[in-house]
Amino acid sequence: MHYYSLGQIPHKRHTQFRKPDGSLYHEELFSTEGFSNVYSLLYHLNPPTQIVQVGEPVSVEPKIVADRQLKHRSFSGFQIEPEDDYLDSRKPVLVNSDCKIILAAPRKGFSDYFYKNADADEVIFVHEGSGVLHSMYGKLPFQPGDYVVIPRGTIYQLEFADSNNRLFIVESYSPVVTPKRYRNQFGQLLEHSPFCERDIRKPQELETCDEKGDFLLYIKKQDMMYPYHYLNHPFDLVGWDGYLYPYAFSIHDFEPITGRVHQPPPVHQTFEGRGYVICSFVPRLYDYHPLAIPAPYNHSNIDSDEVLYYVEGEFMSRKHVERGMITLHPGGIPHGPHPGAVEKSIGQKETRELAVMVDTFRPLMLTDHAAAIENPDYYKSWLE
Repeated sequence: MHYYSLGQIPHKRHTQFRKPDGSLYHEELFSTEGFSNVYSLLYHLNPPTQIVQVGEPVSVEPKIVADRQLKHRSFSGFQIEPEDDYLDSRKPVLVNSDCKIILAAPRKGFSDYFYKNADADEVIFVHEGSGVLHSMYGKLPFQPGDYVVIPRGTIYQLEFADSNNRLFIVESYSPVVTPKRYRNQFGQLLEHSPFCERDIRKPQELETCDEKGDFLLYIKKQDMMYPYHYLNHPFDLVGWDGYLYPYAFSIHDFEPITGRVHQPPPVHQTFEGRGYVICSFVPRLYDYHPLAIPAPYNHSNIDSDEVLYYVEGEFMSRKHVERGMITLHPGGIPHGPHPGAVEKSIGQKETRELAVMVDTFRPLMLTDHAAAIENPDYYKSWLE
């Protein structure tokens, strides 16, 4: 991320910043990992600390059905049934101590409450649907193919254009960042990066709400959902600046890296956190060595679990692929193209596939939601 500012801010931080009536605005330092990581300074009309009531928390801890497993698996993601409420629609399917992979099909956004994930950053990949992320940082429109990256602790609401929405969400227990090898010592994305700062869309319009009342805020912490009632509207900022804020990046703006022979999955990397990476597979030209084999070679991820979420297009390495399908290839056993895919790929010039991959370096556990949408015979799909 890079420095950004929106609205009114004082000339110097931590100094007097007064309203037209002479009273002080209320400064808030918003940071992750203590005071040692990126942060922003927020300037509120009202104190952000005035709590009216705290309700009883409710557990949202995933129900694990397989915490140790070594089998290739496939799941039909679009079998997750749509639900009206956004929070109710979020169904964790694969989880470990570094991240959660969640599917959601909300029919509606939410405007009668606010949400804060105090546990994790969120990367929301918008498979279907469009709308606006409303947050204390301002408005951020999104559309199909967007990654919407929301830092932990951000208070937000989602507004959808209609009821047809499909989301693939990664909750990260560490900050979500761009790959280190694509950044220089100052944090600027380098020339060989598959995207640059111009591709990153930031909040554009503050929603400064000077309202008092009873504002319901659901806060998720340690897999408990806490209902908090605040005196002041959470979106009461007159300005902010810093390096920490939500942003959107379209998978369609990812520029693929190609070569004479088949390139390994790290060339598709888009984000990373502690213990995992997120990659984008986009339409691209195939390898151009005269004897190139475009299909991926068999490989063993001994130290990582590979999750692939199929968005759309044709996938030359797999059979029977459908939109919203998820495959899990756990570390410890090899996987590769389905029978016939290697020969079929020779001579092809390009692929039109679109997919999101999450590789985790700790084993993933299956939840009850995953078990309900599993295709049980997938592990046999490599047989002739």
